[in-house]
Amino acid sequence: MLTADVLIPVYRPGKQLDSLLSRLKAQSFPVRKIILMNTEEAFFPQGLSGRYENLEIHHLTKEQFDHGGTRDEGFARSSADLVVCMTQDAVPADTCLIEKLVDAFVDPGIWAAYARQLPKKNCSEVEKYTRSFNYPKESCVKGKEDLEQMGIKAFFCSNVCAAWRREAYLAQGGFEKKTIFNEDMILAGRMLQAGGKIAYCADAKVFHSHNYSAAEQFHRYFDLAVSQVMHPEIFGGVRSESEGMKLVKKSMLHCIQIRKPWLILTVGMQNAGKLLGYRLGRHYQKLPEKLILKCTMNPSFWLKGEQR
Repeated sequence: MLTADVLIPVYRPGKQLDSLLSRLKAQSFPVRKIILMNTEEAFFPQGLSGRYENLEIHHLTKEQFDHGGTRDEGFARSSADLVVCMTQDAVPADTCLIEKLVDAFVDPGIWAAYARQLPKKNCSEVEKYTRSFNYPKESCVKGKEDLEQMGIKAFFCSNVCAAWRREAYLAQGGFEKKTIFNEDMILAGRMLQAGGKIAYCADAKVFHSHNYSAAEQFHRYFDLAVSQVMHPEIFGGVRSESEGMKLVKKSMLHCIQIRKPWLILTVGMQNAGKLLGYRLGRHYQKLPEKLILKCTMNPSFWLKGEQR
């Protein structure tokens, strides 16, 4: 029987972390160990560790945090067959989350599996549709042979809730140690290129959504584009923007179908932010550092001086 640990980077966790840990404790498939990589010990809630016997907490400073490097460090603290990466704002929708993810690995060709993300109660109508577009009801398995048809969607895999096979993870070098963003898709891309497969498990569900403004989308997509440019060995030659345009068109059509055409303006503004951020990020090497710091959502990455 496969074993599974859960790895969660946390920063200034609130009550939602306690809810997440409680739901992990109630899972039908036993989680062997929960590893928290906490940024800034001063903001970690007192007494939390005493309520969960399988909880392991490791503190680091804000300067030490890296999207890929911190997760890789946490991965190294596990010896389980599978490590399920989650974020502190993702909550299991039921008691079968881990079980459904683990089930995917019955096939030895599956090297990673990610969960379906459902909208939270406060989720906006536009974001609800985006969730359903990116995380449909139907499960699928993606391999190298799907690259031509699916483009960048073949690499799609989200560490909001994704399980990784230890053996394959180590063989492919793990998460990028210094990365601005997108550590999950970078590794998923390597795995596909090496012949592994990525499973999307629609029956494994978490509640996770954000009501991002156009400005917040701009910053996210700037960093997303930067990560792609920094890794041409993964993203070079793979079509990306066509998927974004497909989402825009379908989102606008959805607004008409639900008889809320005024939401088309929201779709337009958000996607203008995405497109502008993405286009600037694609050319970040030509931008002055002051402008980059205004565009990014991760200024500490640039201030470390290791990005170029």
